[in-house]
Amino acid sequence: MSVSKKKVLAIINPISGTKTKADIPQALRQEIDSNKFDLEIVYTQYGGHATVLSNQAVESRYAYVLSVGGDGTCNEIAKTLIHTDTVLGIIPTGSGNGLARHLDIPMKTQDAIKLVNAEHSVTVDYCRANEQVFFCTCGVGFDALVSLRFAKDKRRGGLTYVQKVIESYLRYKPETYELISEEGAIREKAFLIACANTSQYGNNAYIAPHANMQDGKIDITVVKPFPPLEVGTLAIQLFTKTIDRNTNIKTFESSKVTIVRERPGVMHLDGEPVEMPDKIDIRCISGGLKVLVPNRKRKPSIIEPIQTAILDQIDGVKHELGI
Repeated sequence: MSVSKKKVLAIINPISGTKTKADIPQALRQEIDSNKFDLEIVYTQYGGHATVLSNQAVESRYAYVLSVGGDGTCNEIAKTLIHTDTVLGIIPTGSGNGLARHLDIPMKTQDAIKLVNAEHSVTVDYCRANEQVFFCTCGVGFDALVSLRFAKDKRRGGLTYVQKVIESYLRYKPETYELISEEGAIREKAFLIACANTSQYGNNAYIAPHANMQDGKIDITVVKPFPPLEVGTLAIQLFTKTIDRNTNIKTFESSKVTIVRERPGVMHLDGEPVEMPDKIDIRCISGGLKVLVPNRKRKPSIIEPIQTAILDQIDGVKHELGI
């Protein structure tokens, strides 16, 4: 008696990150076990297309949907998979790849694809901000402004992002926020407020070093205004998982938090800018998303964040020079 193969849909975002995706279809066909799986490969053609494609996959009872892109692509796909039997696979090809890095998914394409054959998955939490779903981080303040300016620029890569950070920092004026949670209410003037389900923004920049996608909690990081001379210290702490030790930082956990700000404006969800009102209700929903992960957790080297930053800068330069 023949056993039916499990259906796998790979959704490739051709404009994510800075590297070409030309060799990915061949890698998918070579690495995925054709005796176990029926593979279909499609490309996104516009913003939100990944959501349409993954919805169709759920309706057609695909076993796996592979996100070949960055955190924005992951978000579009994963929000259709919550509370379904379809499992998310991540082939990271974006600029930051925060979700993949948090889950210890290999950055090398072939190694990430091989996770499909192993079929080892876990169930993780997801979050909502005024009912809009996110999986990594959401935030208001400086990082939301940078995400907006970065999204408007047609260029990609590390150099463009650094440029937007510098331009935004020189003009940015912190706002006052009220945060209401199970722990009580606080009022703070803040440079930014990050609400994290995962530990990092991406590129091994750890905004919430102790975040756990299986604890039912959001890790809230409040970065108070700081003088320019402290930028270097904060940057080092961000990449060495020690930002929570900084005296300009306030952190706490909660299953839900409400942010009340001075006026409506932009916030980011998994790095993508969205307009939100002056009151934002954020909550964590335990479980809900099944995702392929390695069987064993890898122990990263101490110098990995530095290596990542350097390699990303090189890729960004090559991309912007058309190399």
